[in-house]
Amino acid sequence: MTKKRVAVLISGRGSNLQALLDAEQNAYEIALVISNVPNAGGLDRARAANIEALELDHKPFGKDREAFERDLNTLLTARTIEIVALAGFMRVLTPYFVRAWAGRLVNIHPSLLPKFPGINTHARALEAGDIEHGCTVHLVVEEVDSGEVLGQARMSIEPSDTAETLATRVLGLEHDLYPRCLAALASRMP
Repeated sequence: MTKKRVAVLISGRGSNLQALLDAEQNAYEIALVISNVPNAGGLDRARAANIEALELDHKPFGKDREAFERDLNTLLTARTIEIVALAGFMRVLTPYFVRAWAGRLVNIHPSLLPKFPGINTHARALEAGDIEHGCTVHLVVEEVDSGEVLGQARMSIEPSDTAETLATRVLGLEHDLYPRCLAALASRMP
C-alpha cells in the first residue's frame, strides 16, 4: 500500500502535529504543514522534521474566508495532498473547502462529541458536572464538530480537576488517538 500524502493545518505550537510526526505509521506520511498564523511554533517542528512548512496568513484576506481557502486549496492540490488533518487550526472552514475535501478532511476535538462542540470544552464539561471527558477524531462536515466519529478516547474527571488540568490531560489522549485514527482513515482510502 502506498502511503497517503497528508497536509497538517495548524495555527499554534503544533503539539498534535508532533504526535503525528512521531507516530510510526505505514499508512500516511506528513508531506506538508501550513499555518494561517505567521511564525507559529508548529512550523519549526515541521522544518526540524524536513517537511515543507508554509505560512498562509488569513489576515490579508479580510472577511473573505473563501478566498483564503481557495489559495489554501491551490497549495494542497499542487502538492498532490490526499488527506488534510486539522491540528489546532483555529478557523471554521467554509462549505467550499469542506466540500472540496469531503471524506478526506479530519479534525481532533477536545471533547466526547456530540457533547461540547466548539470552544471552552473543558470548562463546559466541569460546569455540566460530567464524570468523564476526552477527545474525538472526526471527519469535518459543514456543521461544526458534527462529522463521522473516527475514534474517541475517554478519561475520568477527578474532583480536583480544573479546566487547565483537564486540557493538559486531554491533550495526552489526543496525542495517542490522532495518529491511530489518521492511519485508519488512510488505510481505508483507495
